[in-house]
Amino acid sequence: MRDERVKRVLKELDGMGISQMLIVDPMSIYYLTGVYVAPFERFYGLYLRADGRHAFFLNRLFAVPEDVGIEKVWYSDTDAVMDLVAGYLDQDAVLGVDKDLKAGFLLPLVEQNAAAGFVNASLAVDLTRGVKDAEEQERMRVSSAINDAAMAQFRGLIREGVTEREVAAQMLKIYQKLGADGYSFEPLVAFGANVADPHHAPDDTVVRAGDAVLFDVGCIKDGYCSDMTRTFYFKGVSERQKEIYETVKRANERAISMVRPGVPLCELDRAAREVIEDAGYGLYFTHRLGHFIGLSEHEYGDVSASNSRKAEAGMIFSVEPGIYLEGDTGVRIEDLVLVTEDGCEVLNHASKEIEIIL
Repeated sequence: MRDERVKRVLKELDGMGISQMLIVDPMSIYYLTGVYVAPFERFYGLYLRADGRHAFFLNRLFAVPEDVGIEKVWYSDTDAVMDLVAGYLDQDAVLGVDKDLKAGFLLPLVEQNAAAGFVNASLAVDLTRGVKDAEEQERMRVSSAINDAAMAQFRGLIREGVTEREVAAQMLKIYQKLGADGYSFEPLVAFGANVADPHHAPDDTVVRAGDAVLFDVGCIKDGYCSDMTRTFYFKGVSERQKEIYETVKRANERAISMVRPGVPLCELDRAAREVIEDAGYGLYFTHRLGHFIGLSEHEYGDVSASNSRKAEAGMIFSVEPGIYLEGDTGVRIEDLVLVTEDGCEVLNHASKEIEIIL
């Protein structure tokens, strides 16, 4: 068990007036125990309670280390597993449940009144995961360093006649040679007008002189994800493209300059958006400024106009403003930032100066 992380979750639960919780998200269970299982349709749960009488519910088909620092409760496919779970719950207390708990597992507990009530308590885990400890911060630095090195090689894949799909097909091997374990998400490679689609999937579009070339890429190293976007130009860049690029770059840098503990996340979004609006492109910045990241490429929490939560030391999130002119061109520049005690640390170091690939 990751005792310190468990204590933080229990503290969040206590603040919600909840003394017990059933967690089923495999990545959250990994975060708290160091054990990862892909359960598919079978029940898989970590039960936490304020008095420390925790339990780990496991199908006999799951392979886990012998000692995980918590009571393991085994069951077989023929067992009534939720009856087994119910026997461990405090029937007189409300049960906090994971937002991912399937109705097929939750309803049997409700029907037999296994707890005094049932509430979604996922925030207790989500908020804890959103503030990275020192070990997680270092792993995120390493993952992002690999991403920086990979970006330098990706730009070298652009040549006359190459397609987006051909470029994307070479990326995994580059990541693996640099020490990554795999992708944190399928790479986005876009040329020309395709850059105006924020989630464009690589296709057979051929790069042409004057095209914007966008890479939105990330890898996993030791369980932790990286994510970065850079936009280049192939063989030349117009004055209008330069204007759009420099506008997005200023928006990115302005938001980053404001990151420090106590700053509402919505103010970061507002600051970047104002730069783009002042340049006349406000209608073409069509998404939030950023998302949280860690064990998953998108974790709970975002940097958006609707999130007034204040930045805390240990948070890691993206800052990724963009301008997207449908059928024409686009730009996105994305960095990951770690909130420190007195400011922030930018985890990406790949250049953001406008660059032409010849």
